[in-house]
Amino acid sequence: MSPTHTDVPMAPAELDPCGMPDHPDCGIRDVLDRVGDKWSVLVVVELASGPRRFGELQRAVDGISQRMLTLTVRRLERDGLVTRTVYPTVPAQVDYRLTDTGASLTHLVKALADWSLRHREAIAASRHLYDQTHPDHDIR
Repeated sequence: MSPTHTDVPMAPAELDPCGMPDHPDCGIRDVLDRVGDKWSVLVVVELASGPRRFGELQRAVDGISQRMLTLTVRRLERDGLVTRTVYPTVPAQVDYRLTDTGASLTHLVKALADWSLRHREAIAASRHLYDQTHPDHDIR
């Protein structure tokens, strides 16, 4: 894999406005886009229990590709939620851990996971009912 294969495109450092006319510089959408995406949440959940090496993360986050994991941890690092530590060994060892800011997110992620577990049966039943009453829909 070439070094540029996993490059993360750099965007301006300031947060994008959320688009609401009464608070155009809030940056909420920009932050939620990062901390709310599927892979970031799963990486934060995994790192909540302690530092992990890249391979451990990839095995723990079912279905994530090497490239997507690389992008995800780099983005989380850029946002100050994850720290990447390279140890001077041969071959070099690298681990990832949550920063204090990243760790402060874990209670929110846990609350979301707990809510999901409590409501998954009701959501599954609602989906089933919707699918029966709208047989031609293509929503997934």
